[in-house]
Amino acid sequence: MTDKTDQQQIRELIEHWVAAIRARDLDGVIARHAEDIVMFDVPPPQRGARGLSEYRGTWPDFFEWIASGAVFEIVELDVVAGTDVAYAVALLRCGHPADLSATPDQRLRLSLGLVKRADEWLVQHEHHSFCYVADLYRGEESVREIHQGWFADTAAKNLDGIMNHIAPDVVSYEHEAPLEYIGVEEVREMCRSGLDQTTGQVTWTVPELQVVARDDLAVAWGLNHMTAQMPDGTPAEDWSRGTRVFRRNDGEWTMVHQHVSHPRVHNPSAPEEPEA
Repeated sequence: MTDKTDQQQIRELIEHWVAAIRARDLDGVIARHAEDIVMFDVPPPQRGARGLSEYRGTWPDFFEWIASGAVFEIVELDVVAGTDVAYAVALLRCGHPADLSATPDQRLRLSLGLVKRADEWLVQHEHHSFCYVADLYRGEESVREIHQGWFADTAAKNLDGIMNHIAPDVVSYEHEAPLEYIGVEEVREMCRSGLDQTTGQVTWTVPELQVVARDDLAVAWGLNHMTAQMPDGTPAEDWSRGTRVFRRNDGEWTMVHQHVSHPRVHNPSAPEEPEA
């Protein structure tokens, strides 16, 4: 066989592999892969998947992601083939349409090592990776920016702005009844009620805001400082404890849980609660 024929065979092998992934055809995906394949994937483990059984086990979760509307398509593909060893390098568009619109140059990088056994090309090694892009890993900065927006919208009494970055299925634990607010509409009504109780400027800050972000989840916490002018003209000031959990979906961070509380103050004159 000529090099050109070998290159064409390998090219068709890779194109069929991509088509099988999009079709969520597991048998088609693992076809033409060596029993001793080693795959280094984007997700852990660091050692990769070793052997056809482990390789097979990596695909069901990815198929669910594809079924959610993700794109997986070849943009560039180059193949170099020798007598019985070959390699291929490719760039693919891989992501949900919203993510790809936000970062149109993002590509999944693919390297394949192939061997010819019994006159058939087999994939013996796969390596998938994304290029490190700072904006994709700026979760902490994004969550801090969300808080700054909330602080400004609170001062402006901009209820629509305050509701930005609140997940539809948010659950908020508050220090006022009914204690648990489920869904964005309940949280909106709680915020509206709070704003309506004031007549002048309202401020909310978290002076020592702490944020930890990893992958698609982030947690922020700190002491909430709020000031307001009550309807009778008296100023009010309040400190409370706040914890907020964020989830990134389609490139956007939204708050999925909030827990706000005041410490319980012990009253020495109150009767002791009976022991259980």
